[in-house]
Amino acid sequence: MEASLILMLRSAILAAARSPRVEKLVETAPVSRDVVKRFVAGTTTDDALAATQQLAASGLSITLDHLGEDTLNEAQATATTDAYLELLKALDSAGLTKNGQSEVSLKLSALGQAFDEAKAERNAREICAAAAAAGTTVTLDMEDHTTTDSTLDILARLRRDYPSTGAVLQAYLRRTEADCRELATAGSRVRLCKGAYKEPEHVAYQSDLEVDKSYVRCMNILMAGDGYPMLATHDPRLIAIGEDRARWFDREHDRFEFQMLYGIRPEEQLRLSRLGYTVRVYVPYGTQWYGYLMRRLAERPANLGFFARALMSKK
Repeated sequence: MEASLILMLRSAILAAARSPRVEKLVETAPVSRDVVKRFVAGTTTDDALAATQQLAASGLSITLDHLGEDTLNEAQATATTDAYLELLKALDSAGLTKNGQSEVSLKLSALGQAFDEAKAERNAREICAAAAAAGTTVTLDMEDHTTTDSTLDILARLRRDYPSTGAVLQAYLRRTEADCRELATAGSRVRLCKGAYKEPEHVAYQSDLEVDKSYVRCMNILMAGDGYPMLATHDPRLIAIGEDRARWFDREHDRFEFQMLYGIRPEEQLRLSRLGYTVRVYVPYGTQWYGYLMRRLAERPANLGFFARALMSKK
């Protein structure tokens, strides 16, 4: 696909992610449930638990995200926090947190970051405490560039008490190489992804080639460091480079992992797992799936064909 066409598609999809009119159209389309089912585990804790059990039985690891962002009030933030506490209790009771097999990912925006940063941090700390009690950990998702400094500051404070709390860095941001150097330290878990928000050129690389080159540079920094890299990518070239860099830096399979999204390249997930790599699947669940789905389409426009065909289907 032409680079200019990809950029146009990505811009259009990200614009749709903020359109209430398009959201209503998608949510009310008769086949949306079947489409969303491919990418989202369900809406309830029981749905999330069932998906986790199925993936774990296949030898995969899991990180779960209770979908929600743009939280506008304390009640919403508290509801999201409670949902994570319920999820962690269920995972622990089912024996799914042993040896870090399943963990949780959370967005600080869903915990109140936009209107009360201190409240968001308290909520995140409560979730971290529950995760630690369950024998697992938390990874703080990264969002648009305006929240990066706040998220990394909160991460640093959380790590004083919960050092295994994971970070996420986005390769399309021009600052990320420097952030990788700061975070490539002993015990530091860092998920490296490409990034899926629309960002201005002075902040982020715009072309796929530039983003891929940045991803490889950042990967090298993390692989050469003392931390625990988590390579979040579905790109066959970047996966192969990750395998090569692991060999180059003498990293055993238990010293880094691959991460992929629920519903995307499931056979590749299993292939890598059979080779002995840790493969962690990012499993979203909850009722606020629309924004998540739109960003996944923007991140990989090839998914748009699948989604469009499903929407036009008469099933």
